[in-house]
This record gives sequence, C-alpha cells and structure tokens, in this order.
Amino acid sequence: MTATTDLVPYEEALASYDPVMGLEVHVELGTRTKMFCGCSTELGAPPNSQTCPTCLGLPGALPVMNATGVESAIRIGLALHCEIAEWCRFARKNYFYPDMPKNFQTSQYDEPIAFNGYLDVQLEDGTTFRVEIERAHMEEDTGKSTHVGGATGRIHGASHSLLDYNRAGIPLIEIVTKPIVGAGERAPEVARAYVAELRELIRALGVSEARMEMGQMRCDVNLSLMPKGGDKFGTRSETKNVNSLRSVERAARFEIQRHAAVLRSGATVVQETRHFHEDDGSTTSGRVKEEAEDYRYFPEPDLVPVAPSRAWVDELRGSLPELPLQRRNRLREQWGVSAHDMQSILNAGAIEPIVATIEAGADSAAARKWWMGELARHANEAGVEPGALPISPEQVARVAVLVKEGSLNDKLARQVIEGVLAGEGGPDEVVEKRGLKVVSDEGALAAAVEEAIAGNAAIADKIRGGKVAAAGALVGAVMKATRGQADAARVKELILQKLGVGES
Repeated sequence: MTATTDLVPYEEALASYDPVMGLEVHVELGTRTKMFCGCSTELGAPPNSQTCPTCLGLPGALPVMNATGVESAIRIGLALHCEIAEWCRFARKNYFYPDMPKNFQTSQYDEPIAFNGYLDVQLEDGTTFRVEIERAHMEEDTGKSTHVGGATGRIHGASHSLLDYNRAGIPLIEIVTKPIVGAGERAPEVARAYVAELRELIRALGVSEARMEMGQMRCDVNLSLMPKGGDKFGTRSETKNVNSLRSVERAARFEIQRHAAVLRSGATVVQETRHFHEDDGSTTSGRVKEEAEDYRYFPEPDLVPVAPSRAWVDELRGSLPELPLQRRNRLREQWGVSAHDMQSILNAGAIEPIVATIEAGADSAAARKWWMGELARHANEAGVEPGALPISPEQVARVAVLVKEGSLNDKLARQVIEGVLAGEGGPDEVVEKRGLKVVSDEGALAAAVEEAIAGNAAIADKIRGGKVAAAGALVGAVMKATRGQADAARVKELILQKLGVGES
C-alpha cells in the first residue's frame, strides 16, 4: 500500500461507500481480587506490589477462578439480552505480550460465556438504533508498559521500558458487536452512543465504575468500507484502546475518510491495528493484524469448565436493575422533557444528581435548572462531571426550597451555590454569613420604590401613560439599591400600585 495522509471529505466518502463497524469494548470488572489469583486489584499501589507466583506465571503456580468475576460476566450478558452458555471454558491465547509475564493470555475463544444479544441505543435526535452483540467473554488484563526516553510515550524512540504487573490478571469482559451496518453517515454517532449506553449499563449493574479516563473501559474501533449497493465487506482496520466517547466518534470518522482516500488512490487497505492520537483526531499504523489462527488458541488445561446452572442464571436475571434506557424513558415522561433534553442531561452526566436532588425535596424543574445551568457551568470550568462538584444533592435541594419559599431569588441563589462550592458551609450558613436573604420588609421595599420613582420622573410618567414595560428600569433601580436582594416580581407590583397602573 502506498502511504497516504490525505483524507476524502466526509460527505464524499459517504456518497461512495457504506461504513461497516465492529466495536470491541474491554471492561475491567470491579472485583476485589484478580481473575485467577488472590492479589488485590486496588488502584494506586506501588508498581509490582500486587503480584504473586500465579499472576507472574511462575512454574508450578495454578490459577483459581474468581466466582464474582463469572457472576459479573453473566449479569452483563443478561443485561445485553444474550444467551448464557450452559457450558464453556477458557483458552490460552498465545502471543508475545511484553507486559504479560506468562506470555499468553487466559481468555475465551470459541466458547464465550454470553452470546447472541443486542443493545438499543438512543441517538441525539431521539431515534433508536439496535446494535447486535456477537459475544461477551471473560479474560484477564495485561500489565502496564511505560516507555521512557522518547518524545511520544510510545515504544518507538524510547530508550527503555518499565513494566508494572499490578494490572496483569485483573478480570476483563470483552464485549464484541456483530458487524454494524446501515448507520450510514451517522456511523460515528452510533459508535459513540453505543459505548455511552454500554458504560451506563455497566455502571447500573454495579460491576465496574467503567471510567474510560482511567482505563477501566476501552474500545477498539474496527472499520471497513463497502461500495454503495455492494454486499461484500472491505478490509478492516482496528483502532486500539480508544479511551473516551468523543475519541470513539472521532476515530470512526477519521478512518472512514482515510479508507476512502486509500481506495480512491487505487491502493489496498491493509488489515492492521492503528493508534489514535487525541491531539488531532488522527490514527497511525501499529502492526499488521493477526488472524485467530495466529494466536494458536487451545483449551486452558489448568481451569475447569464453567457450567452455570439454569437456576442460578434465572436468579441473576431476576436481580437485574432497571436498564438505563428504560429508566431514562420513564424519567423523561415523569419530568415532561423532550428526548433531546434528556440526551443533553445524559451527556452532561447529570441524571443521578438530578434524581437525588428530587428525592431530597426539590421539584424536578428546579433540580434540572440548577444542575444543567449554574452547576453544569462550574463542572465544565473544573473539567469534571457535575456529580463530582463539592456540593451535595441535598444542598442543591435546600437552595431550590429557599428560592421556592421566597427567601432567595435566582441571583442570590447563585451566590449561595458559589459559597457552598467554595467550602463556606451549607446553604443556610452561606446565606447567614453573606447576608443574602431576600428583602421582605414591605416598609423597606416601599421606601426603595418611592426613591426610584422620585429619581426617575420621566420613566414614571411613561408608565402612568400606559407604557408598563418601562417599569423594568425602575425595578432595576430598586434591585440595585437593595443589592439584588429584593423580589423583582413584588417590586414591580409595588411600582405599579404606587403609580396607579394595572398590569396589562
């Protein structure tokens, strides 16, 4: 293949080709110990401090299966509407893994624990797209390589590499889709929506935190192009270990444009793995992709087969929580919001804080208003999800109640929220310390209104003449005089009363 850095414009690529995707998502399970030994999985330990003869692959050490890992795999399979195998086993996947001390990975090959399922995902405009699942199988993670001395952090150009085996052996579930066809120009959006929905599902099941930025969930994006009207898939590329929703979408889009450029030039797409670059959204070649036979799979002789009883599977099925899409549809109906608004709430990571705020006593409109407005702004500035801000749903609910009962207006409420975020205490403490209560003394308000009218005689005359909209200027004057601590609606009422004008 002749290398090319040119890209075909996205619309032109889609005019000639239909994209075909396959998404492989690896999820680290949140078990206390590794998949085949008793070593801790806790994050942040010193390098190579959470290892033993088994996960280091020392001679004579034998693996023992993690029952919680198997249960988590079955729960994931059931939530994905998969069939659960009555009998399956592990295999050895042989490959030179510099960060896997055994030099093979214990995985599942032709006998996965779960297979033949689907996941419905909702796109930005509210339409639903069904992604079919080929399989979900159990395996173990590799260790971590740190390449030192180069400019990119990759092995090329590095002077040496450091290996940390703490992660080697952590339980993984790999979820593999069937070929995704028919998405057309929305293929990158479908890829992002699928990974987002899968992450919500994993979190709802409680089997993993699925934090992509920490490597707990990673996506390999397989992509090929099929000529319009054709039925034969093209040669695929596999962009490895993409670790954010935005990057999944960008990787799919870039590969569509790159494949189209290669094909337009008359060259042949090479089946290979590729690296994704966050800085510019591009991919570069990694290595030629092996076929399954190159891994020399064979049954793992040191582990017994997995044969979950139907009674156990039925018990686990009955314990599944409400699935995220079903729950969002229920909440959307309860809250009276559009599919687009609900998608925005999901994208902002605000569903759980809003639900908790409503449970703490706020009405749904107020809860949505504060989490999707003022608090979303602070979260964006801090680079975190709203739920990670140093303010609790109970505190937000208290702010909403203070507004509803008239003790605060919106401007004062924003100052209260700022105070809570700054660590000045709860809402009531901030109100007290900053003196932020709404001025409710009718005498004080009447005096401020009289002063505003006297100081703006021309405007007062306009209002008397029927131009009620001009009252806004007098309201502003009163609000300024009271440092924003008056109820604007009540101020307007008093102004019109003083001027003997009825509100039209």
